[in-house]
Amino acid sequence: MTDSENSPPLIPPHGGYRELQSYKMAEIVYDATVMFCDRFIDRRSRTHDQMVQAARSGKQNIAEGSMASGTSKKTELKLIGVARASLEELLLDFQDFLRQKKLPLWGKDNEQAIGVRRLAHTNNRFYETYRPYIEEAPPETAANTLICLIHQTNFLLDQQLRALEKAFLTEGGFTERLYKARSEARKGKK
Repeated sequence: MTDSENSPPLIPPHGGYRELQSYKMAEIVYDATVMFCDRFIDRRSRTHDQMVQAARSGKQNIAEGSMASGTSKKTELKLIGVARASLEELLLDFQDFLRQKKLPLWGKDNEQAIGVRRLAHTNNRFYETYRPYIEEAPPETAANTLICLIHQTNFLLDQQLRALEKAFLTEGGFTERLYKARSEARKGKK
């Protein structure tokens, strides 16, 4: 076996975003946001479109970043950061909704907030896990549930960003792998 057969691939495995907890949570946030907006915000309003797009951006940028990770850790970091920023924008929209409707924002110790947060520990949770809080609940409950979900997703994205940053600093990126592979190929020809 030659050295090149023993060395790691130039483009490492990448993708796999569907298994990321951050992606799974972002997908739940997206589905719940679409339902919330359809129920409580005029479909013709700019706010409806912007909230749905912010939720979609959160989910889609995680996927795109994961797929780009094989050739660009920089792009992956950037896109995960964009996902995080999109969800922060969405968080503010839900907080604005509550404030403008003069509905209470649940505190961290609110019983209902604690109940929603506990659902994060449910195995195989999907949108269906939260459906009653979004589709069958009044606007206060639905908005506050989404706020809890966004906070949880943002927490996961913050952890993911820290891990990506650490990996980039210790392992480098695609450019470093290219240089190393090219240098080793040149040494092998001498």
